[in-house]
Amino acid sequence: MISLVYVSSTIGLLSKAELITLLEQSRIKNERLKITGLLLYRDGNVIQVLEGPVAAVRQLFNRIKVDPRHHGVLRLMERPIEARQFSDWSMSFKDLNDPAIHQHLCYSEFMNSPLDSDCYRLNASLAYTLLDLFRRNMG
Repeated sequence: MISLVYVSSTIGLLSKAELITLLEQSRIKNERLKITGLLLYRDGNVIQVLEGPVAAVRQLFNRIKVDPRHHGVLRLMERPIEARQFSDWSMSFKDLNDPAIHQHLCYSEFMNSPLDSDCYRLNASLAYTLLDLFRRNMG
């Protein structure tokens, strides 16, 4: 199994309804492919972790790279894993534009960094740290 983290930008901002539709479709496919993970979205930018069988995760990432709804897709990290960190989620999702997120006791200013920020590109472990914070405290 592998864990793969990437960032991308969407072509235009997605409405809440568009995000929900996208997630419903993703969850069905991911369950069939035995892929789990977490997607964070803010202002047209995405950071996502995918985990599961090597071939399935890489094929999904290759489809994301050519999906016309995305641009600037950048793989930040890919590593082998022995156990899933997001095993309970066929695809969990958080919209960081949602004001309710900011009211959560575990919310941190760290979460205000743009999802396409160079800090993630230069230090991929920060991206995983952000995703893991959500897994542990806001899931």
